[in-house]
Amino acid sequence: MARRTKEEALETRNKLLDSAEGLFQSQGVTRTTLQDIALHAGVTRGAVYWHFKDKADLFDAMMERVTLPLESYFSHEQSLEETSIDSGTQALAHTRSAILKALHQIVNDPQTRSVLEIASQKVEYVEGIRNVRLRHLTACNGFLCRVTQGLDTASRQKNLKLPVPSALAARGLHALIDGLIQNWLLDPQAFDLSEAGQSTMDIYFKGLGFSIE
Repeated sequence: MARRTKEEALETRNKLLDSAEGLFQSQGVTRTTLQDIALHAGVTRGAVYWHFKDKADLFDAMMERVTLPLESYFSHEQSLEETSIDSGTQALAHTRSAILKALHQIVNDPQTRSVLEIASQKVEYVEGIRNVRLRHLTACNGFLCRVTQGLDTASRQKNLKLPVPSALAARGLHALIDGLIQNWLLDPQAFDLSEAGQSTMDIYFKGLGFSIE
């Protein structure tokens, strides 16, 4: 009985997250109330508060469903880098591979695309959901930190002096990739995100002095 109750609770939680995702997509985050989400999911408002303390908490949980897979690519590549005998040689390749895998997921996973559209186009950073902005900044800073470390490792191994500080180079790469993603989300038919990401990223790395094989 306890197992069944736990499974039912998980089912209700996922139903709420699915309903929130659909409503956020159709009418925006700010205009969607917890009551709207409860009605759409076919549960009481009390059930919403059983699983989430407020709308920001619910939004964060929705983001977790796709943000963690994207972040896990970097965690996996970083673990490979740390255990590699010749980590310097692999550092740039690991960074490049992680970014390309993330772009591939955005293109091929409808849920990832939907949630990213909500986070970038359907949300206002108002008081009630201030954690959304903090989460975005945390993800951005994590990306910058990992890419900076990758550039530092690769440049040391190749005895290469970067034309700009590694932190600034990482921020430029983030602006490039994030800009491509935002433009693609606005019009997915305009260009191939994976192909554009690979081509422009390779050009960027070559501009920093790295040879891309």
